[in-house]
Amino acid sequence: MTDTSTRPTRTAVTGAWAEGDLTPLNGNEAFKQADDALNVRQRIIDVYAKEGFASIPSDDLRGRFRWMGLYTQRQEGIDGGQTATLAPEELDAEFFMMRVRSDGGILTTEQLRTIGALSTEFARDTADISDRQNIQLHWIRIEDVPAIWERLDAVGLHTLEACGDAPRVIIGSPVAGIAADEIIDGTWAIEEIRRTYIGSPEFSNLPRKFKTAISGSPALDVVHEINDVSFVGVNHPELGPGFDLWVGGGLSVNPIFARRLGAFVTLEQVPQVWAGVIGIFRDYGYRRLRNRARLKFLMSDWGPEKFRRILQDEYLGYALPDGPEPVTPPDGHRDHVGIHKQKDGKVWVGTAPIAGRVSGSTLTAVADLAESYGSFRVRLTPHQKFLVLDVEEADAPALAERLAVHDLIAQPSVYRRNVLACTGIEFCKLGLTETKARARTVVVALERRRPEMDVPFGIHVNGCPNACARTQVGDIGLKGMVQRDENDELQEVFQVHLGGALGINPTLARKTRALKVTAEDLPDYIDRVAGHYLEQRAEGESFAAWAHRADEDDLR
Repeated sequence: MTDTSTRPTRTAVTGAWAEGDLTPLNGNEAFKQADDALNVRQRIIDVYAKEGFASIPSDDLRGRFRWMGLYTQRQEGIDGGQTATLAPEELDAEFFMMRVRSDGGILTTEQLRTIGALSTEFARDTADISDRQNIQLHWIRIEDVPAIWERLDAVGLHTLEACGDAPRVIIGSPVAGIAADEIIDGTWAIEEIRRTYIGSPEFSNLPRKFKTAISGSPALDVVHEINDVSFVGVNHPELGPGFDLWVGGGLSVNPIFARRLGAFVTLEQVPQVWAGVIGIFRDYGYRRLRNRARLKFLMSDWGPEKFRRILQDEYLGYALPDGPEPVTPPDGHRDHVGIHKQKDGKVWVGTAPIAGRVSGSTLTAVADLAESYGSFRVRLTPHQKFLVLDVEEADAPALAERLAVHDLIAQPSVYRRNVLACTGIEFCKLGLTETKARARTVVVALERRRPEMDVPFGIHVNGCPNACARTQVGDIGLKGMVQRDENDELQEVFQVHLGGALGINPTLARKTRALKVTAEDLPDYIDRVAGHYLEQRAEGESFAAWAHRADEDDLR
């Protein structure tokens, strides 16, 4: 019998299962415990797709559906001022966002063509490349979901656990297996984790979402600093190529960078170590409060030394050797855009759609184009970019020119290349402001006004405080808000974050006191700040470094 005499009071417990009390402490924990979210798939096929949207109970609709890659879409015409005031059922449209999972960003042209066809047939030709290498469709009807799943399954794709308190898509280097300078190819580990654990009840009930990155690229191209667990390619002086283990990163309203455990992991060990880290999260993660439930909070309390000890002693049963830190590349691009040689002598063509916004028609056209040049492989990147692999070097300029017709640019401006934007109020129920169209407006204006910008310059547009577009690590991070103007009219504004960075000097952005910019004034504001940077920068100084030392007046 468990001794409860020294158990902390309910107000002090974290809700961690390792405390010995599995009593659900909030509504999300209750519905997850009542029925494994993976079971909702069959109800969608057998009941909801036949009986329609009105037949779906709340715990499935706004809860378990996420494990199937489905979020209810925002009702049209509801402004940002009502986002936090309306009940969920008032915000829901009778349509869904569907997230198609592509671990490692790996797709064949057949898979890409299938997604494109599904978009044009069922999603009003919508498609967005996310910054986690997924493709998101909108306007999906519940009645069409089983047919969509059947067609995805036929080409080896699915939407399983693309959302929810589960292991989300595993991001990987978009040039894994082809880059000449790659330290180690992590593709096998990504595929093994996906095959063994995705859709398994073992990890289908986590405290919150769990984000994974695996890359052996020396470019550090998977934003390992802000994932729950990352395996980063390194060369061990005695053991050879493998991975450095990082744990506990995440942004949102409490941004925290991941911590190195100082442990070296071989390729063959990655799936088991991954299972150990996510197992710790499942068992020790804080389940009482949703806003404290991410792994980063556990890591902050434990520290890397304790985390490594628990991982080795309780979950692996063996000690991991110490390993070297990754060799950090110079500040610069990590997105693989442009024409680059592969190790087999062919090239890849990396392109930049603005903020990942494409369409089903575009995806289908790209699949056809790639095949016409002998390519049957494409990749998505964690930076909302799109790569066509295996192109003959002599054909690359012509392919790049034809891709540009579809707004996929291989030689983009620094603004187009470095912009990120979340879904925003157009479809997201948490959104306060528009994002995708706003990003395009800003990019086009800056390309015209200030073409002399000659360094990476990332503008990250987020429609709410949740940082899906990595607000705090962009050169200019824009957090969407709403406020009343002098005429008491609702207007979209953005709180400005300046000088965030990942890479050689990972830094959270600087918030300038009371600095908010209206949506309409964004091109003028960013143009002004960019001009101050170009006038005042020291030789070789990045925008991020300048922004942290600049006078506040120059940031306004």
